[in-house]
Amino acid sequence: MTLRNILLGATMLCAATTPAIAFAQDTAEAPASDTDYGNDIIVTATKRSQTLQDTPIAVSVTSAADIQNAQIRDLIDLQSAVPSLRVSQLQSSANTNFIIRGFGNGANNPGIEPSVGVFIDGVYRSRSAAQIGDLPNVERIEVLRGPQSTLFGKNASAGVISIVTQKPQYEFGGSVEASYGNYDAFVIKGDITGPISDKIAFSLGGNYNRRDGYARDVNLDTDVNDRNRWGVRGQLLFEPTEALTIRLIGDYDKIDENCCIAGNVIAGPTVAITNALAGGPSVDANNPFSYRVYNNFLSSNLIKNYGGSGQIDYDLGNMSLTSITAYREVRSNTNQDSDFTSADLIGQKSDDTAINTFTQELRLASDFDGPINFLIGGYYFNEKIKQHSQIYFGDDFRDYGNALIQAASGGALSVPVLEAALGAPSGSFFRAGDGMDEYYRMKNTAWSIFGTVDFDVTDRLTLTLGGNYTKDKKRFTTDVTSTDVFSGINLDAAAYTPFRQALLIGGGVDPATAAFLAANPTLTLPDGSSANPLSGLKAFQFLPPFLNVPNSVEPGKTNDGDFSYSARLAYKLTDTVNVYATYATGFKASSVNLSRDSRPLASDLPAIIAGGLGTANLVSGTRFAAPEESTVYEAGLKAQWSVAALNLAVFKQSIKGFQSNVFTGTGFALANAGKQSTWGLEFDGSVRPVQGLNLSLAVTWLDPKYDSFVASAFGDLSGKKPAGIPDLSVSMGGTYTYEFAGGTKAIAHVDYQYESPTQIVDGLSGFPASVAQNLKREVNQLNASFTVALTNGFELGVWGRNLTNAQYLTTIFNAVAQAGSVSGYPSQPRTYGVTGRFKF
Repeated sequence: MTLRNILLGATMLCAATTPAIAFAQDTAEAPASDTDYGNDIIVTATKRSQTLQDTPIAVSVTSAADIQNAQIRDLIDLQSAVPSLRVSQLQSSANTNFIIRGFGNGANNPGIEPSVGVFIDGVYRSRSAAQIGDLPNVERIEVLRGPQSTLFGKNASAGVISIVTQKPQYEFGGSVEASYGNYDAFVIKGDITGPISDKIAFSLGGNYNRRDGYARDVNLDTDVNDRNRWGVRGQLLFEPTEALTIRLIGDYDKIDENCCIAGNVIAGPTVAITNALAGGPSVDANNPFSYRVYNNFLSSNLIKNYGGSGQIDYDLGNMSLTSITAYREVRSNTNQDSDFTSADLIGQKSDDTAINTFTQELRLASDFDGPINFLIGGYYFNEKIKQHSQIYFGDDFRDYGNALIQAASGGALSVPVLEAALGAPSGSFFRAGDGMDEYYRMKNTAWSIFGTVDFDVTDRLTLTLGGNYTKDKKRFTTDVTSTDVFSGINLDAAAYTPFRQALLIGGGVDPATAAFLAANPTLTLPDGSSANPLSGLKAFQFLPPFLNVPNSVEPGKTNDGDFSYSARLAYKLTDTVNVYATYATGFKASSVNLSRDSRPLASDLPAIIAGGLGTANLVSGTRFAAPEESTVYEAGLKAQWSVAALNLAVFKQSIKGFQSNVFTGTGFALANAGKQSTWGLEFDGSVRPVQGLNLSLAVTWLDPKYDSFVASAFGDLSGKKPAGIPDLSVSMGGTYTYEFAGGTKAIAHVDYQYESPTQIVDGLSGFPASVAQNLKREVNQLNASFTVALTNGFELGVWGRNLTNAQYLTTIFNAVAQAGSVSGYPSQPRTYGVTGRFKF
């Protein structure tokens, strides 16, 4: 087996319901059969053909037939087929988070590249908004598990999702597909391909996907969480000579949806206040799965994603040269009622983000008959990010803040009293329209040199060595202004005496306030020191002044370099059984906290204060997280027979400096864990007991822990299990194909996904640890389809996803500005429909 076989080619002629283990980066192949349920997977290159078992890399492959039969409609659905993968959509249509083997981050915060890299036809998609398009004519989806550095120029510390679409064909053909389902869901897809000349072929595909919302906003009397997206994609394939191939791809897709609802998981004491302000129910208390929400404006998501790429492959005889050039743009404009109540607390919480990305990859691969083969490549990445964010108080926030302050002071204080005593203009605290106006900029340039060498030690034993040197530089700037007057006032002890005197000397103090002042000249702490009675009001300073970057202490730069490497031994025990052992490292560069929770590092805070840069109420936090460095030890067995196949992997994977990105409701707490590690076992197999029947099973068992995480957002988590990672994940399924006389086929498919109960988040601010520990997620999801395929190319089928109507929370977080309340994103309900398809 040569490296070129692994990197340059694969035709996955397998439709095993549960993914098998394989890898192929680029392909020049015929489409996979949608009715072949055998176990042969052929890996091909220009001169060689290998069975899948000869590729000793742990990758789950979901074929075109799997996608069709299981009605995998986007990447969120993919996790039902790949138990090592978790996918969740969070607070907007632009945000999708990918986790492999328990490792993953990056969604939502534009300054963070994901630990799981996503590639579409060899082109890296750096942010989740660019990863969820409804691609036409997907041939297969590969999920590479573990750090990937020597096979990809763009280093990925946790894994890779590689989506491969079909190349243009020289035989005229295409397909049209239309689906209709509950919630008035309507999906139409089409593609056409064929020759322009004997050396040029084309393909053109498009899709339209709309659905009414499956949730109801009772306050606004409208459906929410709808779907409204469309896209087009065109390709040209030039083959001017037998040695030269050029593939050009251009695409554009658009999303315009209201998403995403958050249910009320825990109703705290503030619910009584928001109910009063709303004049009725402000939330559906403690029932996140009613899919009935109360907002005062619709959340909007307008996302445009477009770009183009060119791939050139040149056959040099016993070597091949490949170049992939790409430029992409993402435009995302979202606005959300982020307090998730019908009271007008947050009047606007918007993010207008522009991401421009240019990538260039160049690699040379050998295909010698001798014992040594190699690949060497170079990769360049250039990205510019601009984000304009705004968060403003709504019309009800002043009354809401007044109620909070009165409750905190036992009725002694109020917003007007505080304004007068602190010398602020009347009506200035929590004024509607005040808040934060934020501009963030980041430029990221990176390059890498990578390669691998294969040594055929014997006819059965192959040693593979690989390396990747990456250099990554980031520059970032912020221009953030807070107009929240109350948050800009220093409430420390030094401010209390003049505050008290102003109230007493000014006269007119009501009896309750006078009693409060008389009883609290100071407060005495257990250690004997005095404390300011106003300190409790700091919790209501929601949007404090922001120290912008760069400044004289913080340059707003990161500069990282790393050498990652891998070593693998693969041994062919028999013609049908292979084993391998791998040691590999991976790397992800520093990530930047482009959110309103960005704060100076604790190590920089003294110099900032000494330099006179400190703003009121400035505290430490993170501007950026240091790099991730991952390591994996893995051993695997791969076997393939005429009627069955199995793949087994045992591993220990760890990441030093794991970049924890915790959603705080309006921003993100970014921090490095000292080390996170996972022991794991992965099994997947398929068997064909009788002609036409294919049964499959995939199981992932994980035992993760934080080896060290002292400075998390929830205190010291060292030695504890990371949240959101189930111990056991299982996918099982079966597909039966029956062929009638005359060629008509009936295809029945069923699959089941299970995830054992797991804690959803590591913690919740202001709550005892036991509260988060008792909030768990368990997944039991059943999907099925039945299709009749006629000989004239027409197919008609019915399908259902989540037929058990499994309900679970994808994530939870502290409700925005509502101490004691918790919000969460509920899973999607049952969906079903009918699909007609015509292939020609």
